[in-house]
Amino acid sequence: MADPWEVCMAAPADGPDGLSDYHRKRDFSRTGEPRGGRGADADARRPRFVVQIHDASRMHFDFRLEVDGVLKSWAVPKGPSGDPRDKRLAMPTEDHPMEYRDFEGVIAKGEYGGGTVLIWDEGTYRNLTTDRAGEEIPMARALERGHASFRMDGTKLHGGYSLTRMRDARDEAWLLVKQKDERATDRGTPDPTRARSARTHRTLRQVAADAPDDRPGARP
Repeated sequence: MADPWEVCMAAPADGPDGLSDYHRKRDFSRTGEPRGGRGADADARRPRFVVQIHDASRMHFDFRLEVDGVLKSWAVPKGPSGDPRDKRLAMPTEDHPMEYRDFEGVIAKGEYGGGTVLIWDEGTYRNLTTDRAGEEIPMARALERGHASFRMDGTKLHGGYSLTRMRDARDEAWLLVKQKDERATDRGTPDPTRARSARTHRTLRQVAADAPDDRPGARP
């Protein structure tokens, strides 16, 4: 089976429902990941985000923003930083269902993305992307154009961030950068092996140890 990290290095080619690629890559009889579907639009509430540490073939952070009823997702090898001097590579992956923001557990070995998943941070965000006239550009359109600015309100991540698309000869790639504001720090991302869940305060090792023996996937 292909290395899930190598698979995610290619830009996703998703279907019109935004989740066909997600469903195609997973056997839901073997993984406890949510099947999910397109969620309701944010409407009056602020859209949500989640950042998960994924201890798969290569440990990385999965950065996910709610956009039009799905979680737009990027794999960030070094994780998001609070230091504006850090330019973090972010590789786009397939859209995930909104239910995935609740997933913390173990994906069975041999399945796509097999390994332990921990909810490192979560919260809401506000779109800050505007045109030259100062009018807000919808998040989906901003991402299509290749640049989005937003303000995060999480348990660990705060203040302004931006995602900017860059291209090379082979793959699409983005940069995730902290903006210079009152929430900027001189600290990078903590050691993921020592990080604790924003939900359960468990470490990766504890999440793996707590996984049920009778089936793969998330802890009930």
